[in-house]
Amino acid sequence: MADHAAVLPGTLDLLILKAVSLGRLHGYGVLLRIEQISGGALQIQQGALYPALYRLEHQGLIDSEWGTSDNNRRAKYYHLTVAGRRRLGEETASWQHLAQAMARALAVTPQEV
Repeated sequence: MADHAAVLPGTLDLLILKAVSLGRLHGYGVLLRIEQISGGALQIQQGALYPALYRLEHQGLIDSEWGTSDNNRRAKYYHLTVAGRRRLGEETASWQHLAQAMARALAVTPQEV
């Protein structure tokens, strides 16, 4: 089983945008998708998720509509907007750049300085 990692500050919105970009999801489905795409390493608490979904919707990065879930209950389904797709691309590029810089910095040996 994978160790669970804490979600870094500022990454929850990016993870939600990524999860929703992979297909229309209800709130609990977003939690499950983040866990799935992180190989079980990241788990989001519902108390953090729903305010973030509200914030992203208010910012126009995701949109929602009511539908019926697999267990025949009414659920709010989220999908990415054009602005959300643009933000996802920008934030993904920024995080990839940061991850590459961190990898380079952590790979330096004493002989290389």
